Amino acid sequence: MAGWNSDTAAGPVGSGTLTLVEGSSFCISMANGDIHPEIPHGVFFEDTRILSGWRLTVNGEPLEPLAAKAKEPYRGLFVGRVPRSDEYADSPLIVERLREVASGILEGITVRNYSSEATECAVALGVEADFADLFEVKEARIQRRWDESREAYGESLTIRAVWQGVRKGVVIEAPGADVAPESVTYRIIVPAHGEWSTTLRVMPAVDGTGPVVPFVHPDEGEMSPRDLRRQEWVSEIPVLHIGNQAVERTVHRSYDDLGALRIEDPAHPDRIVVAAGAPWFMALFGRDSLWASLMALPVDPSLALGTLQTLADRQGRVVDVTSEEEPGKILHEVRLGVSSGLALGGKSAYYGSVDATPLFVSVLGEVSRWGFASETITSLLPHADRALDWIRDYGDRDGDGFVEYERLNDRGLINQGWKDSWDGVNFADGTLAEPPIALCEVQAYVYDAYMVRAWMAYDAGELDLAAECRERGARLKKQFNEQFWLPDRGYYAIALDGKKRPVDACASNMGHCLFFGIVDEDKAPLVVERLMSPEMFSGWGVRTLASDMGAYNPASYHNGSVWPHDNAILAAGLMRYGFVEQAQRISTALFEAAAYSEGRLPELFCGFSREHYDEPVPYPTACSPQAWAATTPIMLGKTLLRYDVHVARGGVWMDPVVPGSYGAVHIANAPVGGGRVTIDVSATTASIQGLPEGIVFHRGTRPSLADLVEQAWHGGK
Repeated sequence: MAGWNSDTAAGPVGSGTLTLVEGSSFCISMANGDIHPEIPHGVFFEDTRILSGWRLTVNGEPLEPLAAKAKEPYRGLFVGRVPRSDEYADSPLIVERLREVASGILEGITVRNYSSEATECAVALGVEADFADLFEVKEARIQRRWDESREAYGESLTIRAVWQGVRKGVVIEAPGADVAPESVTYRIIVPAHGEWSTTLRVMPAVDGTGPVVPFVHPDEGEMSPRDLRRQEWVSEIPVLHIGNQAVERTVHRSYDDLGALRIEDPAHPDRIVVAAGAPWFMALFGRDSLWASLMALPVDPSLALGTLQTLADRQGRVVDVTSEEEPGKILHEVRLGVSSGLALGGKSAYYGSVDATPLFVSVLGEVSRWGFASETITSLLPHADRALDWIRDYGDRDGDGFVEYERLNDRGLINQGWKDSWDGVNFADGTLAEPPIALCEVQAYVYDAYMVRAWMAYDAGELDLAAECRERGARLKKQFNEQFWLPDRGYYAIALDGKKRPVDACASNMGHCLFFGIVDEDKAPLVVERLMSPEMFSGWGVRTLASDMGAYNPASYHNGSVWPHDNAILAAGLMRYGFVEQAQRISTALFEAAAYSEGRLPELFCGFSREHYDEPVPYPTACSPQAWAATTPIMLGKTLLRYDVHVARGGVWMDPVVPGSYGAVHIANAPVGGGRVTIDVSATTASIQGLPEGIVFHRGTRPSLADLVEQAWHGGK
């Protein structure tokens, strides 16, 4: 996913933790609701930990956790009890903490007394704020020490801090409390069989002075701004009913998580993009946001448009070795509050991604088919052309026809494809590949980018440009199948190394090659056979690396784990080449895996065989919720429905192959060309109502762009 070299891997947040997320803000805490500074917990706003310690005690005792649950992605309920001093009987005091995340937190505390006598209590919250950058916390290397001052005034506590001229601050409002510099305390009497409650606010301060937009607590019966935002999101996305309740729950959880991961472009609040994932990647990432928005197209096409527009504004303009920016290149990530000494490449914007640039063009091609105004799409074409220029002038460093990468400085990512861990690209014997590295899937992305631009050029009557892009794509496909194919193995090399040797590990990357259609038809059956072999398919999904490879480790990040998004792309690739049963098998395995985590697919899980472990083994530091994983159920559904839209060609295509165990599928409010349609599917039968004028339902699969390009070429000859 994002930015992990050997020295920058995230530390575990601990078992029993609960993560809440809203936009780019998030909170990680213990199961009793407490936040401890010595582990990677806290309340984070714009990549800064504004609250590093938040520990509740009752009469000096921490709560014993009973339950912790995210009621919504941004709201969590913690239930605990107060230990008795005599240690013999059950405690009569139960404490509930209802926490909501936005620009800070809003926390309601309720103490219930189940005894027959009134009870005196001192309810205290210890407060710490270290204003550490997200990278410092994630990597457990907090080095900066801020000059801190605290002011307890009335019912609020303000903590201000300065470091090298940078000012930060946080304000804690605690109505009715005794406020001291280190804590806030409520001295209360809880009546027999009664309760007491209060609400606190924690808000970041602007430049260490006044609070940001006040954290409004709605009146009783009213909805919070977070609830209203969620309600608006829900009203705009499809309404789904599936006979299989477990599958339906997973898709609904997907909707909730995707809604919570939406963030605004600060320069254009009307543009909504998708953050990569919680807890450590609540920011715009080129590759992650492009893939997630592409996978979410059937639910909300505007996410992909907003992502394209936001990335276009930040497209590379100059050559900068430090940030790895180059003209036309699409960025890897943007951080808001991170000091330049900690961020990847040493700057807040980092461009060390080899695949985001061709993916930008591919996603533009997909978005262009969903019915946006032609001038909106046309405004992005110069950025697509600059991306293609980058592929030619910078991506193909040695002129061999393939796009490769090698980091430009020792602060950047060693590997710059989606498997960006330091050991993510290796030979079959486990030896690491040396750069420059040309990944197989990146060539597939580039091929698709050429096909996209060729078709859009044909559509606009730019025949010379169309012919040029078509020819480039055809040449790349031929060259790819000649140099990446391993005839004695029956699969594609994961990469070519710096000496142009095929990196012969059997990896899942070639599934992306199926998705984008660069695989020769005669080679596809052998690729599928290998992908579905016991060495690759764990029973829960296809592993990132086959179990008979030298670097295989089922509990590694990229060398044997199972990534849901990777499998969703792979399943769509299988379907493209007509391998229906295999695509169904992967889809069903992922939906079954989600049932073991309350319907939410994590970023990844371990690659242990289902024969030996009857439920997926969690990966300790997996992001959850995570954008790719959240959009996986949506993409799986689209694949099984074989559902595609091309408004300019006046059509919606569908030819469902939904397994019988899923039951009937009913989808209302699905976006198509500015309108909303209703879809009903039972096994292989389908109907669509409410199509906009000029849009026709075609029973079958939509022609690929490569097919359309060939039709246009031969039609114009």
